[in-house]
Parts: sequence; C-alpha cells; structure tokens
Amino acid sequence: MSDPELSTLETMDEAAVEAALPTLTQAGLEVLLRRANREYWDNDAPTLSDPLYDRLVERLRKLDPDAAVLGEMGPTPSDGPKLDADEAIRLPPGERLGATVVHKRPMLSLGKCYNEADLLSWADKITGDFVVMPKMDGIACSLRYDEKGALVLAATRGSGTEGEDITVNVMGIADVPTTIKAEHAEGIEVEVRGELYMTLSHFELYKEEHSHPRNLTAGSVKQKDPSKSRAAHLSFFPYDVIGPDLPDERAKFELLKAVGFRVEGFEIAKKEELQATFERFVKDRPGLDYEIDGVVYRASLTSEHARLGETGHHPRYAIAYKFQGVVGHTELLDVLWSVSRNGTITPVAIVEPLELSGAMIGRASLHNVNRFLELGLTRGCKVEMSRRGGVIPQVESVAEEGPGAIPFEVPTACPACKGKVERRKKREGEFLWCADPKNCDQAGLKELEHFAKVIDIQGFGPKIVAQAVDAGLLSSPIDFYRLRQGDLAGLDRLGDKSAKRLIEQVDAHREVPLPTFLKSLGVEHLGRQNGTLLGASFGTLAAIRAATRDDLMAIKGIKDAIADAIVDGLKERAPLIDGLLEHITVIEGEAALPTDVPAADGALSGQSFLFTGALTTCTRNEAQAKVRALGAETPSGVSKTLSYLVVGGDELASGKKSSKIKKAEAQIAKGAPLKIISEADFNTLLAGVS
Repeated sequence: MSDPELSTLETMDEAAVEAALPTLTQAGLEVLLRRANREYWDNDAPTLSDPLYDRLVERLRKLDPDAAVLGEMGPTPSDGPKLDADEAIRLPPGERLGATVVHKRPMLSLGKCYNEADLLSWADKITGDFVVMPKMDGIACSLRYDEKGALVLAATRGSGTEGEDITVNVMGIADVPTTIKAEHAEGIEVEVRGELYMTLSHFELYKEEHSHPRNLTAGSVKQKDPSKSRAAHLSFFPYDVIGPDLPDERAKFELLKAVGFRVEGFEIAKKEELQATFERFVKDRPGLDYEIDGVVYRASLTSEHARLGETGHHPRYAIAYKFQGVVGHTELLDVLWSVSRNGTITPVAIVEPLELSGAMIGRASLHNVNRFLELGLTRGCKVEMSRRGGVIPQVESVAEEGPGAIPFEVPTACPACKGKVERRKKREGEFLWCADPKNCDQAGLKELEHFAKVIDIQGFGPKIVAQAVDAGLLSSPIDFYRLRQGDLAGLDRLGDKSAKRLIEQVDAHREVPLPTFLKSLGVEHLGRQNGTLLGASFGTLAAIRAATRDDLMAIKGIKDAIADAIVDGLKERAPLIDGLLEHITVIEGEAALPTDVPAADGALSGQSFLFTGALTTCTRNEAQAKVRALGAETPSGVSKTLSYLVVGGDELASGKKSSKIKKAEAQIAKGAPLKIISEADFNTLLAGVS
C-alpha cells in the first residue's frame, strides 16, 4: 500500500479520500485525521463528513490502537497562559472571554458503535436500565455553579482537559439559568454538562453565509464582539450533572428540570429496548428542529458509573450509536442564484426530488463560489446527494457528466436587480455579492410582495417573504410555484399546518386572468386598467407581447410614453414571463375580462370596502365581487374616504393589528367616518342589503 503525497492529502476532497481509503497507510491516516481535527476544532469548517471521519478512525485503530493521533481529538493546544477553573472565576467574565481554562474534571469523548451487535455487546457489561438521548451535533460545554447557585464559569470541552472560557456569551442564552436553587443542590458546587446548539429554524436566518449550524454555534459562543454574536439564538441541551449525590440518571434529569433547565428528548429503557429506541430516533430525525448524528446510551445507575470507570479516552458506562451516512443519486435540473437581503448571492442546486433519511430532497445550497466551482456542475449531470448530519441537504459530488458537459457559469450580473456583482473573500470561502444590495434588497422584496398581493396569494406578507428570501426559498416570483411544504415549515413561527395553508394558497392561484397576470409583472404603467384595455384589444398574452409601440398607441387612452414603457417592460421581463408560464395558466379572451364594475344603483352605492387578513367564508376576490355587485368601490388601500375595513378570520379577537388596521385607527382618530368590522359583521351587513 502507498499514500498520495502529504500535500495532496491536505487538500483532497471527500470523494477522493473515500476512494483512497482502502489503500491508505497508517501515516496517511494520521495526516488526514490531524487535518480533520484542525478543520473541525480550530477552523469550525470541516470538509470531511462525520461518517467518513469515523471510518478513518476505525481503520487507524485496527492498524495501531495506540496511535497518538487517536488521543488528540480537540482544538490545537493554546500556547498562551492557562487558568485553572478556580483562577478563572476570580476574573470578571468579560475579561476572560477566550482564555484557556483547565477543567476540574476531564470532559471525555464517547466510545462509538455502528450496529446493534456492538451496542448489545457493550450493554451486556452493565447492570440495570439505560438512559437514552439524542447525540446533539453542537458544542460540548461545561457550566459551573458556585455554592450559592450562581453561574460563575462556562467553558467549551476543547481538548477534554482544557477548554475556552465563553461565560459572558453563554449568559445571554435563554436556556441557561444564571442562578439555580433546588433540593440536593444547595450549599455545594454544581457542574452541568451539555451541548450548545442552534435550532434549524433559527439557522434558516443565517444559512446563506454559513454551511452548518455547528460552525455558526462555535463562532457565536467565541465571538468577542457582542454585536456580532448570535448567542441569543442558541439553545442548550443538558445531559449530565456533577456534584449532587444522586442514585440514577432519572434523578439527574429531575434535578436539572427543577433548577430551571429545559429537559427533553431523554428516556429510560431496558436492554431489550435499545435497538428499538435507535430505530425510533432514525425515523423521527427528519422532523427534529436540531441536528443529531447518533444516539447516546448511558448506564442509568450511578453506582455502575463508579464500578465501570473510564479509560483515558472515554467512559466505559456510555456509548454513542452513530448514524451511517445516507447518500443517493439524482439529476441536477438547474442552479439558481438566490439573493439574500444583505446582498449575498448564493448558488442553490435544484434536483429531481429524491428521498434521503425519510425526507424528500429537491434543493440544496451550494454555499459559496468556491464550492460551486469545485463541484464542476454541468447541465443535466447526475449528482450524489446526502443529508449532512441527517438533516442538511448537500451536493457531495458529480457522479456522471451531463450531455455535452455544458458547465453552469457564475453570474456576471445580480439575478435580482441586474446590477454589478462583486466577489468577496470571507473565512468560509469566496462569496458573490450584489454591488448595490440596499437598492437590490428593496426591489427584490417589493417585487415578491407585489406579485403575491396582485395574484392574491394570501399569507405571504412582508415578514414571511423576507424570511423566505433569507432562507434561499424566494428570489423571483417564479419561486412561489416551486415551494414545498417542507421548505416553509422550517421558517420562524411556521409549522406544518401554516406551511400547508401557504402551499394551498399558491396552488389555488395557478390559473390567472390575463389582466391580473399583466399587473403582477410590475411593468410601469401596466396596472389593472391598462391590463384590461390590452386584454380586450389583443385577446391573448402572446399577441400583447408581440405588439409594437404603434399597436399600443392605437388603443384609446394609451399614449406614447405609456406605450414605450409597456413594450420595453415586457421585453425586460421576458425571462420572468417565460418562467411563470411553466407554472401558471393564463386565462385569456372574454373569460379573463373583469365583470366587477360597481353597479350603478346598488344598495351599497357610494360606499367602499377594503379587506385585510385571511377570510374564512369566501376568498377576498369573491368578497370584493359581492360588494361591487351592490354598487360599492373596492380601493387598494386605507384612506379618509374609506367606508369599511373588513378584518378576516379571528384577527380582531387575537389583538394583533396589521398595518391596515393601524392606518384605519389613525384615520378614525382624525375624524374619518371609517368603520373597522369583523368578517361576521360583514356577512351580517350583506345579508341585510342583499
């Protein structure tokens, strides 16, 4: 056997390491493991997945169980001064952030297994039940509380014997109590160990610039500039408590709950139930709001901990049953370049949906320009997909070139505003940015909000649209029709039911009348009135797109400046129109023309109605049609001349006020004869005049 050159081992991607694994010597394995440790612990930017890292470890352990690198897991030891735990707490937290702290008791890593036979072989050595809990993919952390119950020290696991002081940042995490008081914990020093992590729903806010929640977690707790720290968005999963004399694991978790920690995800199981608990975690894993890479088992009786003891590397009374990497192959359909609100332009792979780890995957972030170029994606190629940590969709490599090997190119103009782009280097790699993000941001968001409002896709207000843009789900109106329920369910304050309703709204608007479609494009001077004129004059969208300036000016009411703006605007938006037509059917001819001119002598003549919120008894269009049939106007906004603001659903009862409600209240305060009524009151009013 022989290894590639050492310099090559330092730069090989995952696919190359995977291919070389069977022939690697001990020296080559050691180089790769030291590289992986450095990337994971020092740089917070691993390039080799956990399953591959574990295989490298197991192969080296078979060749040389005593290899020094097997005991080197953790960050590179600091060359600076070290503080022991008692020295550290004498300094104010703000002064010791980042200092190296020696743990009073080592924080050992866990032994690992990958199958039921090895799990049961380990369990055979233990008496009693077992505690079972998820193996969180985050940052191990020690919290030290003094005899009065005050949090005095928080430190990362680090090398196991020494970590990094992060007290001042951890104090800003809601899941970590700054003081504890409870039976069994008074008058003694208490150490709580657990995992700091970021939920996937919070990570959606930042994933344009970060490839993995763990990396962002590590950067957040070590950030010395409080204004840049994301620690407030972190969570803490406690898994052990040291100090109190407790009989078993159940008592530990009861104590943790009693002193103010959020305790969830653990259970007590018998030996014959262990494999079933693992399989249950595998099944439930896609629906969790955090990343896990395995399941942890620990002897429940603390007397067993004392009896079995520890090695220099791991406790004998606990083990991690790791998930194996799951991969699949599918066709790359397209690469979209998604513009976030801060101007970052992120490549996103759109693939033929495939199932991985129990979830359907249809898209995956390509993270940055470096990753995009490294992959060498070509049109129609076959790609290998995985779910990193069982959660994050990832394009691992190109498995088969596409026909003609036609490469995808890096954009030379911003996909949203068509302006200049810049390449900027950050620690995570090289990123593409819009050169004018402020204007691009406003234009992009307004375009999306305008489209949803005109088409009447309810539920996509500014907050939801902004979240979807930040998550890389929306960058063009076309993307509304590419959304899946699973894409939206991970957004902040959106669960499966809300996501399902939004998708139903999109699906309900795949047939659009021609004038409405024209207005939705956002072309200057092409509003509802001119859209109706064009629809009546030309009949079809194709005829309107083919019309010249002179053709438009032949229509009464359309002058030269308006004709120029419409012709130029439709040409500029040709890619948008073509893309929308792949998902939308435009209703043309007589059927598309509005019949909603207010009746001349209706019972509601002289009055006006504006609707806000989601109506439950009819659609907004139907409600508008009803009042127009009775002679009322339906303006697009709140004004002093508005007669009624109708609030849909239970929005009035909830106490939440939309911008329209606030504007209406302001007009009422100025003396406007405007009334804010519920949907029920509106239906009663209609029943009385119909």
